[in-house]
Amino acid sequence: MDTINAWVSAGAPEGDRRDLPKPAVYVEGWNIEKPDLEIEMPNAFAVPSSGTIDYQYIVVTGKFTEDRWVQMAEVRPGNRALVHHVIAFVRNPGSKWLSEAVPGVPFVPKKGSEGGASEFLAGFAPGAPPEKLAPGRGKLIKAGSDIVFQMHYTANGSTGTDKTKVGLVFAKETPAERVLTVGALNRKFVIPAGAPNHAVDSELEFASEVKLLSLFPHMHLRGKDFQFRAVYPTGESQALLNVPRYDFNWQLGYELQQELTLPKGTRIACSAHFDNSPNNPNNPDPKTEVKWGDQSWEEMMIGFMEIAIPRDMDTKLIFPEKKQEKRAASD
Repeated sequence: MDTINAWVSAGAPEGDRRDLPKPAVYVEGWNIEKPDLEIEMPNAFAVPSSGTIDYQYIVVTGKFTEDRWVQMAEVRPGNRALVHHVIAFVRNPGSKWLSEAVPGVPFVPKKGSEGGASEFLAGFAPGAPPEKLAPGRGKLIKAGSDIVFQMHYTANGSTGTDKTKVGLVFAKETPAERVLTVGALNRKFVIPAGAPNHAVDSELEFASEVKLLSLFPHMHLRGKDFQFRAVYPTGESQALLNVPRYDFNWQLGYELQQELTLPKGTRIACSAHFDNSPNNPNNPDPKTEVKWGDQSWEEMMIGFMEIAIPRDMDTKLIFPEKKQEKRAASD
């Protein structure tokens, strides 16, 4: 304390510059290798200065004439001040999802029809790293697929425009394993007004053996804590991840230090708690009950996971047949 006081009293003089740490180096442009392909929204979206902006879906015709395997992917928003988050989906050929949308024109689907025959390609949120898969692994874009941008804009008092794009680096060789992003989610919860510790659960069962690579819990402003655990066919349970102090402003993905092989019949069980009380300083309105919704003042409960499967495995074999239709409706 005496040393600090003496330094302050002397006017906080600079020390020996040779002891300075190296200055931070910030990446200009892409955080991945130079993309083999850039896919950009064809038209800029005009963001108003105020009001609630529904999620905008922009379908971009992919022009993929052959199957391509993606090893790296990065979403770059055109206007970070107005982009809350982005998810770039691969819309599989033949999918009827967003069939009413005109390619390149922002579209707001009817409530309950936001998902469809699509796969998560890459996402953006402040601080989130780009998608970088290990050699021998990739995400598949089938020939004839389109790219769909799910755009969440937030008004900040000034008008502006955005033109987001995604960059793709293709695998040099056909990978041995295919990587998929899946989720254990619950859309049917109701959080009572004022509830300080409301529990919500979800689970996802695998009908085939898969490798678990990473975990990513997602809630909104009332999110309090989140846990993942594996429940094996033997009945044995294993804790995978515990986030005791969830923070909506610092949503983190967690890569497993050692990949975990999950045998057929394994269930991933997720448990979360929400604080809808006045004691939650982030709570938009503790006097109202809260249900599932896109906007930040509503709530979500999703346990995202990245899994790896053999390259040629039929994805319909991943989940129990009786749950295929239900899952497709909530993708």
